[in-house]
Amino acid sequence: MICSGQTVQGKQKHVLSFDIEEHFQVAAFWSVGRRREWDHLASRVERNTRKIADLLSEDSTKATFFVLGWVAERHPGLVKDLVEQGHEIASHGYGHELVHTQAPEQFREDVRRSKQILENLIGRQVVGYRAPSFSITSRTKWALPVLVEEGYRYDSSIYNRFHGAQDRSMTGGGAYQLETRAGTIWEVSPSTLNACGLQLPVAGGGYFRLFPYAASKMFLKSLEKQGTQLVMYLHPWELDPEQPRMDGPVLSKIRHYMNLGKTEERLRSLLSDFRFAPIRDVVDPIRECLARPGEGPQEIVTKLEPVFSPS
Repeated sequence: MICSGQTVQGKQKHVLSFDIEEHFQVAAFWSVGRRREWDHLASRVERNTRKIADLLSEDSTKATFFVLGWVAERHPGLVKDLVEQGHEIASHGYGHELVHTQAPEQFREDVRRSKQILENLIGRQVVGYRAPSFSITSRTKWALPVLVEEGYRYDSSIYNRFHGAQDRSMTGGGAYQLETRAGTIWEVSPSTLNACGLQLPVAGGGYFRLFPYAASKMFLKSLEKQGTQLVMYLHPWELDPEQPRMDGPVLSKIRHYMNLGKTEERLRSLLSDFRFAPIRDVVDPIRECLARPGEGPQEIVTKLEPVFSPS
């Protein structure tokens, strides 16, 4: 069983999150040469993130912002302002390195560095992590105990899109516990919809821009009616149709630049049609209810192997 969210004004409370990175840092356009240019490229992340914060403020909605340590170093005022507005700050790593491109000790240094930068800025503990491009998979499940050892209480990196449902209790997103050699950690997976045996991605990002909003709303309402907690995500650059274009593979360019001009309107509709909160406001009450036997849902300890698709 997956713990579902709380309710707000009679509506189920879902999770809304944003991965705070520059438009030129996406993995689809990664190259060693472009990485060397990061400090010389026009930054757009602050203006785009503040646009998101303004939209959320209009709707009195709080969210989780997974911030790159690299971004936080260069825009400390942005991170502090998000906290003052009541949002949760979590880690997106330091340099947007995919987990499978790092050795375990490199990964440890990356998540430790990011956590320290963010905590020094906001003066409170950072408990959540999301890997760039959801790159914790069957190849990199060694990363989860590292997160536990580095003081993270939850992860939001396992995205079972397009894979067969190996355990129906895990489909559609939601929060559940994983057991690792270093202890347990909460997993908060982006939402997917089971369609013909495959997990259809409906949680946001490029998929949110690909489908007409009416279709996305239908998929999400279907999950909501099942009592499933939605876990949504977007990036600041997805609300920026004027961003500079980058060279790269044709399919990457299509996916990255598709319908950028429609994202802001769709986000407004999403905020109107569903109620959202930061991950901390979903995970912490679950942790509290599980700490009291006989009250609320029974403890869930899910082994790692069923979560990941076969390699």
